[in-house]
Amino acid sequence: MKNVETDLREVQLYIDGKYVKSSSHSTFDVKNPATQEVIAHVHEASYEDVDQACRAARRAFEDGPWRTMTVKERCNKIRRMAEIILERKEELAHLEALDVGKPYPVALEAEIPRAANNLKFFADFMEKQGGEVYPMEEDYLNYTRYEPVGVAALITPWNLPFMLTTWKLGPCLAAGNTVVIKPAEITPLSVSLLGEMAKEAGIPDGVVNVVQGFGPDSAGEFMTTHPEVDLVSFTGETTTGKAIMKNGADTLKKVSFELGGKAANIIFDDADLDKAIPESIRAAFLNSGQVCLAGSRILVQRSILDEFIERFKQAASELNVGDPQNANTNMGPVVSEAHYRKVTSYLDIAKQENATLVYGGKRPSLDEHIKDGYYLEPTIYLHEDPDARICQEEIFGPIVTIIPFDTEEEALAIANNTDYGLNGVIWTENLKRAHRVSHHVRAGTIWVNCWFVRDLRAPFGGFNKSGVGREGGAHSLEFFTEAKTVCIALK
Repeated sequence: MKNVETDLREVQLYIDGKYVKSSSHSTFDVKNPATQEVIAHVHEASYEDVDQACRAARRAFEDGPWRTMTVKERCNKIRRMAEIILERKEELAHLEALDVGKPYPVALEAEIPRAANNLKFFADFMEKQGGEVYPMEEDYLNYTRYEPVGVAALITPWNLPFMLTTWKLGPCLAAGNTVVIKPAEITPLSVSLLGEMAKEAGIPDGVVNVVQGFGPDSAGEFMTTHPEVDLVSFTGETTTGKAIMKNGADTLKKVSFELGGKAANIIFDDADLDKAIPESIRAAFLNSGQVCLAGSRILVQRSILDEFIERFKQAASELNVGDPQNANTNMGPVVSEAHYRKVTSYLDIAKQENATLVYGGKRPSLDEHIKDGYYLEPTIYLHEDPDARICQEEIFGPIVTIIPFDTEEEALAIANNTDYGLNGVIWTENLKRAHRVSHHVRAGTIWVNCWFVRDLRAPFGGFNKSGVGREGGAHSLEFFTEAKTVCIALK
């Protein structure tokens, strides 16, 4: 990859078209998870800073040209922003690898292009939308309009910070709203650049604002309780989603949540293991398992259990765990010291629950310059008890459990025995079984003989505690707009 300077950065707030320092002069540090070196000093937004950002967004919505310009003009600016992202893709991919600890090639080849496509897709999609017409005999004509809501708060996670921010920003802007963004406090680097990219694309000042900070008693709480914020879109942990819902209740904010997951990856005995094993490895260990869609509960039909374990173990052993900036790295560290402690605590839990360690469970051998990073080998357990904590709780790291089953009915019972319901994966060559099981697994997305394939028009979201509402295509635009009916008397 191209060598990019990694000098210590100062990350400021972006409010009303300008980068500014925190009014309270409060800052916090961000570390490189591969080395524990401090890579940035970040300005923490005070309530006054968040208030300024929200009011700037309100002025830009009420008084600026953004919501009143033609859809084509607005969407052209969003498409230009997507082009700027691609022009700076090496820089952005470097920051994602530095900040999150993910392999640079994954960020460069998959995540940053997808981030640009998020903006372009919703700009194109918005231009193709229209309303409905409902004639009432010859006396009246009803037609509908979809108008922007107002000021949106976008609170985004640390695992895919840039991609998941643009996933929300695209429909939000295309619909004509203005926005205040808060990226996760431990991965702020790439998202902090969205302000200058919006400005370069010709998006008016105040339309896009970015504030930095934490959740309770910080920027997150200030945004979700602020009277100028009309709607909140959040991706992250389920407990935080509950807190945001409470914060927005007094002002009746619209909310959309994509929350946790503990997906079942069901391997039937007629599965094509030549395809199922590499995709199950990817579903387990992509981004060091820090993906809400991770196939972290691997349900394997008992008749192929031994073969699956042997081949899955071999594939895991071939993953190259190392420096995220190295082109040969398949898996980097987990994102932070606190998260490393949480993830590795499940190694002790697994012992207490008498799980069988199949592979991993310790720090890998590392080069000197990354020996202090937050690394864990890809770790595989076998457990007969689907109610065990390691089979039920979202670990969000490179730890997976293999759970045997005998019958289709038993697999469905195990798959649905969870508080979550974001997604599921099914491997079978039996078409009838594929449809039957897909219909009975209670989750928002089911992949059959594949994983993480996304059509941006399709609804995305979760059952149970995995979310509220749906994102994608018309579902995103429905959230970011208000539907209006106009009734015209014809006589």
